[in-house]
Amino acid sequence: MDRLPLSVAIIAYNEEDIIGRTLESVKDIAAEIVVVDSHSTDKTKEIAESYGAKVYVEDWNGYAGQKNSALNKCTHEWILFLDADEVVSEELKISIRKELKNPKADGYLVNRRTYYMGKLLKYAWQPEWRLFLVRRQAKPKWIGEPHAKLHINSKNVSRLNGDLLHFSYRNMQHHISKAIDSAKKVAIEKYNNGANVRLFDVILRPLWAFLKVYLLQRGFLDGYPGFIAGVMSFVYTFFKYSFLYELQLKEKLGKELWKR
Repeated sequence: MDRLPLSVAIIAYNEEDIIGRTLESVKDIAAEIVVVDSHSTDKTKEIAESYGAKVYVEDWNGYAGQKNSALNKCTHEWILFLDADEVVSEELKISIRKELKNPKADGYLVNRRTYYMGKLLKYAWQPEWRLFLVRRQAKPKWIGEPHAKLHINSKNVSRLNGDLLHFSYRNMQHHISKAIDSAKKVAIEKYNNGANVRLFDVILRPLWAFLKVYLLQRGFLDGYPGFIAGVMSFVYTFFKYSFLYELQLKEKLGKELWKR
């Protein structure tokens, strides 16, 4: 089957255990695969090259910077952005082939579903629509840290059938570590943007995060993994606002010491 006028852009760092699955899912539709690697110390680079990917080793420049670097190296009309732990399902692949034969939009959203604790979640963290397939002429650009978002110069955006499968967390320890690290980065970003948090937020926002995932999104229908997903949403939100509250207290204390 012929490949599409499609470049796949991926950023990576020490992904040898998962990147092969990602590349396998797009090797038969992509005319080009671009991987920007941040000096991996494992076999990420070699695995990517075995799939014919163009691999560029560069210093880390933030999520947006790294993704834009990959974007700038793509040469085809359409660009599909993937993380190294995301897999294109067969249904989604069919949708991409069908749509790119006669494109009706400049960008396409896809729903991402997380594989968690041995199960593909159907309810928790759903839906999660993300812009991931864009036309080069729409001038795509990644903006923001640490959760970079893809923007295009067009409002002509549609949705694709099929799911993007997310294999983000290797185990509970990995999830907890990522959650705390991400919470700290987001707190710093909010603090630098002048966000203000009260003790009220530290107490109630985590509870709301749990209820949203477990009850409103019906995470309870995912069984035990759905419950843990709700708990981890609580944990992430608690640390995010706790870190932000701590930064505010340090600033206040610094001002008081300066006055003395």
